[in-house]
Amino acid sequence: MGLLSACTGNADKGTDSNTQAPIENTANAVDEHAGHNHAPGEGHDHAAEVKPAAQAPATLPDFTFYILKSGIKVSKADLSTTKNSAFLLFDPGCGHCQQEAVALEKNIASLKNVDLYFVSMNDPALILGFMKSFMPKLGNADNVEVLFDKTQDFISKIHIPNQFPANYVYGPDGKLKASWEGEKNINEVIAAFNK
Repeated sequence: MGLLSACTGNADKGTDSNTQAPIENTANAVDEHAGHNHAPGEGHDHAAEVKPAAQAPATLPDFTFYILKSGIKVSKADLSTTKNSAFLLFDPGCGHCQQEAVALEKNIASLKNVDLYFVSMNDPALILGFMKSFMPKLGNADNVEVLFDKTQDFISKIHIPNQFPANYVYGPDGKLKASWEGEKNINEVIAAFNK
């Protein structure tokens, strides 16, 4: 299978991907991104919208997200103590996030031994549309939750990515095993989730 692309436009615009404009109000920057839609391969400069943190924390901090379909709170205490937990921070309108969801949907059988958490800060209606369009089977799997981050815990406590989709794999002990942003071969993604 091919590579998954990153939702960023720095290369297309001829700018240095390590250069970001600081944002005073991260919440507004993220909200302004909500609902955008661009096709895979088209650039979008996420780096100019949010100032990325250096790296994801080595130990998963406490957080509160909400299951999209039920509104039930999910916190660190709810995670499995026997298998990996993979968090995928996504934007429903990002073509590259859509590609990753479709690729994971096609490989659902290879994902049984990991808990997957798709996390978004966008409008719940957009997140639901994303699920129905790009991951209808995966979104209903027993080991997959689609979470709404209404208080922006992800970017305030875990990490502000430079590119979407952003993936973070934590072991049963809550320690970071792998993280990456943007482009990655789907076979490597699945291997990292299961390692």
